[in-house]
Amino acid sequence: MNEFIADSMPAEIRTQTLDPRIETVLEEFKTKIEEACDRGHRLCIRGSGSKDWYGATRAGEVLDTRAYWGVVSYDPAELVITARSGTPLAEIEQLLSSHHQMLAFEPPHFGLGATLGGCIATGLAGPRRMSAGAVRDFLLGASILTGRGEFLRFGGQVMKNVAGYDVARLIAGSLGTLGLLMDISVKVLPKPSASATLRQEMSACDAVRKLNEWAGRPLPITASSWHAGVLTIRLEGASAAVRTACATLGGEALQQPAAAMYWHSLREQSNAFFQKVPADAALWRLCVPSTTEPAVLRDVDFQFIEWGGSQRWLFAAGDDDSVRRDAVAAGGHATQFRHAKNGVDVFTALSPPIAAIHKRLKTAFDPAGVFNHGRMFAGI
Repeated sequence: MNEFIADSMPAEIRTQTLDPRIETVLEEFKTKIEEACDRGHRLCIRGSGSKDWYGATRAGEVLDTRAYWGVVSYDPAELVITARSGTPLAEIEQLLSSHHQMLAFEPPHFGLGATLGGCIATGLAGPRRMSAGAVRDFLLGASILTGRGEFLRFGGQVMKNVAGYDVARLIAGSLGTLGLLMDISVKVLPKPSASATLRQEMSACDAVRKLNEWAGRPLPITASSWHAGVLTIRLEGASAAVRTACATLGGEALQQPAAAMYWHSLREQSNAFFQKVPADAALWRLCVPSTTEPAVLRDVDFQFIEWGGSQRWLFAAGDDDSVRRDAVAAGGHATQFRHAKNGVDVFTALSPPIAAIHKRLKTAFDPAGVFNHGRMFAGI
């Protein structure tokens, strides 16, 4: 256990001041980046590597962030934690849990040793995304080293920070293409006092209709999933509210610890659906309007529906352009999430105006293309 979460530290504020070890790491990072910039080399930013498979293949010397770890500050009363990018995500969650708090967007780890930097850079959220919001919604501030080795800080460490452009949120989901994340400030929330998981048998069409109907009512639904004729929902909040919602919605209750294990299996994609990969197939993630009819996006028997209907998972050939066309036609987009085929775009192509903005941002932060070149889009 790292010393920054030791029980001997004050409960109100935990702080790790800048020490010679951290100063040395910073200088090593700056030197490596400056040398790569001068020589035209590429660097591949990497923490534990738990999400190396996400995005397009990239080349370059590995720049390991794990030496830059530690909680910089944490005041439970302020609902904000600031930590360094190489800090293990599990240790941050353990520290928050000791104060009955959590990262509300329920980030997946996808492997041992997942880091806070990787969590922010990939921008991936778990089942609670449908109610709590995305990673970027909780990112208050961040500091980075640019492709020139310059240290820049954006945002702040308080929830009411509104000064200037909200550049920090550009970093969320940028896959390390804009800079090397250093210190990160994230808003946290209290854990719900009560939780219940309900299951009902119904068709995919009925599930989508029900989820959209319930979304317009004051129900404490924080997660949902549908697969193989079964709709599962999670209710969280005050005990009275959860009890009332359970009585209103009905269904079979899934008891603890089975309920917690189920939602964890969705967060980490250890659920049976994600493990049974057909031969030569890629796992596609489709983000579409929540009202989209399931049949529009392939055979419903091979779909997994989350986030109140707005996130759909299915297996199809990695070069099957019809998956992407169907998602775009429905008003959304599609990503080859896992098992992507080499040479095929992982993410839906950007429109020319948006692509131009991405290129200008890349040029501003990383003009020599040092960081994670091509991981998101060709040439970026």
